[in-house]
This record gives sequence, structure tokens and C-alpha cells, in this order.
Amino acid sequence: MPRWPTLRQLASFFLTASTMMLAFVVPSDRRRMQPGQNEEVVDAAELSARLRHVYWIGGGSGAGKSTIARRLADRYGWRLYATDGVMRDHAGRTTAEEAPFLHEFIAMDMDERWVNRSPGIMLETFHWFRGEGFGLIIEDLLRLPQEPCVIVEGFRLLPHLVKPLLAAPEHAVWLLPTPDFRQAAIQSRATPGEGFVGKTSDPAKAGRNIAERDCMFTRHLQEETERLRLRTIQVDTTMTEEELGEQVTTAFGL
Repeated sequence: MPRWPTLRQLASFFLTASTMMLAFVVPSDRRRMQPGQNEEVVDAAELSARLRHVYWIGGGSGAGKSTIARRLADRYGWRLYATDGVMRDHAGRTTAEEAPFLHEFIAMDMDERWVNRSPGIMLETFHWFRGEGFGLIIEDLLRLPQEPCVIVEGFRLLPHLVKPLLAAPEHAVWLLPTPDFRQAAIQSRATPGEGFVGKTSDPAKAGRNIAERDCMFTRHLQEETERLRLRTIQVDTTMTEEELGEQVTTAFGL
């Protein structure tokens, strides 16, 4: 009898197959099974079919992904899966061998993370931008019921990692904010002196570094989605929340 790959091995297969910009290959399932446990297995050819009920909203920071995903989940009665909300859990489910950039980041102090490095280095070494932990997103989704539909949102949804999982190309869209929109969005929800930048020795510089890094990341997303012919929506300050929601609904073919 052939032994089908585990969920994490399957995630590794797709990550390997789609290696492009900022790719990271998730290794085989490291977790030891207790006696009597039956680990779920799945045929790689069935993965996109298993995820056919999933809709994906990726994009740059401050683009409105969370807001629009919540609106659609409420409108259609879908399950919402926010990748930001599981980052701490996913970090705890990795080893330094599986996610070296993540564990290097954890070991840094706040100035090392946000002040002392250039935005370019911050971009190149940021673990979520490299796809670390993406296989855990797949694991979580495969363990959810197939009804109702699931809407997944977050910047961790890198185009080259999501594309092999799509049962239909219209099930994914990336929101690409202009610098002005991102700045306005961040300012609207920021409280002076609070947040992680307030824990650095130079919050102003940390803020500038992060803004430049995020701008560079959005450019990477734009280039990659164009190359892979994936759907995008440019989000600027002239667009209302209602208009953005309707554009995403149209992109999904709903």
C-alpha cells in the first residue's frame, strides 16, 4: 500500500513546486505521533479540490483586507480566517530548523528589528514575507469543515504560494494600497506612543523603516501578481469602503 503524504508534507510539496520570489520550503511534518493516533493524510492531487470552498484576500499592509473580509463573511455567512490572528500560534508550532528567519527575529530586541536594519534587509529577512509558516495555514484550512465557505485574509498570502491551491482563479484577489492610502489607514488606527514602535529607542525612525519596507513589499506583490496573472485591486484614497467591497465581490464572481 502506498503511504500518502501528511498535511505538512503536502504543503511542502506545493511550496517547493511554486518556489519563486521569497519562497520558503516547509519541511516534512516534525510532530511525533502518540501511540494509537491516526494522522490525517491526503493525496496531493486533491488539495486544490479540498480547498475549493476557500476565497483568498492578500495584499499589502493597510489595504483594507481585514475590513473587506469581515464584510463578506457577514454578508454571506462565511467563516473568517485571519492569518494575522494565528501568527503567535504558528510561531509556537515551528522549530528554528523549519523557520530560521522567524526564530532569528524572535531573538532580536526591538531596535534590532525595527531601527538598526535598512528597510531592504527588513524586507528580505522578514519571516512571513518569505513564506515561513504558510504550510500551517494550509493545515488549519484543511481541518475546517467545507461548509460554509472560508474567506482567508492577510499579507502572508504570497501569490506564488496561493496560486497552486486555487480551484478557480477568481477565488483570490490581492489588494495593493497606494502609499497615501496606506499612510492614511495607519494614521487612522494608530495611537501616538503606543504599539511596538513605541518600544524602540527611535519610534519615528522605526515607523519610517516599516513604511518603506511595506511599500517595497507592495511593489513585490504587484510584480508577482502581474507575472502570475492573478487578480489585483489598486486601493487609493478616492475609494470608499463600500466601493472596495463591491470590487472584491465582483472579482470573486459573487
